[in-house]
Amino acid sequence: MNDQPTKLATYVEIAAPTYDVDIYLAYSTHDNFTGNPIYANPHCFLHKDAAGYLARAIELSGRLGYRLLLFDALRPSEAQWALWNHTPDPNFIADPRSGSPHSRGVAVDLTLLDDTGTPLDMGTAFDALTPLSHHGAEVSAVAQRNRHLLLGIMATAGWDFYSKEWWHYQLFEPRRYPLVDDRDLEKPMMV
Repeated sequence: MNDQPTKLATYVEIAAPTYDVDIYLAYSTHDNFTGNPIYANPHCFLHKDAAGYLARAIELSGRLGYRLLLFDALRPSEAQWALWNHTPDPNFIADPRSGSPHSRGVAVDLTLLDDTGTPLDMGTAFDALTPLSHHGAEVSAVAQRNRHLLLGIMATAGWDFYSKEWWHYQLFEPRRYPLVDDRDLEKPMMV
């Protein structure tokens, strides 16, 4: 008898009421840099380790009067290939042959919402293919403050950041987690 946990058991769905977070999976809509939906089914999953860190970030942002809005979380390997095939730029998209932290279920793309549910000004939109999306870019003082606020919340909650995308946070040492294919998920996203 095999008592090893399945890969499926290590991923949890991020949804209310368990997680008090707003979710708008941009890759399940036309509202992303490809202009087309990548996910057929908008399910938001994370590795259980990342879900614990997300819960901390949700709690910290709430204490400060903000909410988190998730744009992306676990991204099956098939979705990573779709993004790469559209824009094969390793400065913006992780090469799917190496894998992305998203394809391991240990990364989130997100922003902060104010108490009216309005996204804070971060100087660029999510997924903007521009150097202005980088941390430390020349954006307005308000946007810089908001980026620092998000960075502070996420770092305090235990997340690492990616210098070229203000919205991207991942667990430290993401390569220790396995890549996830759509068939590994309880609820497929690609079919």
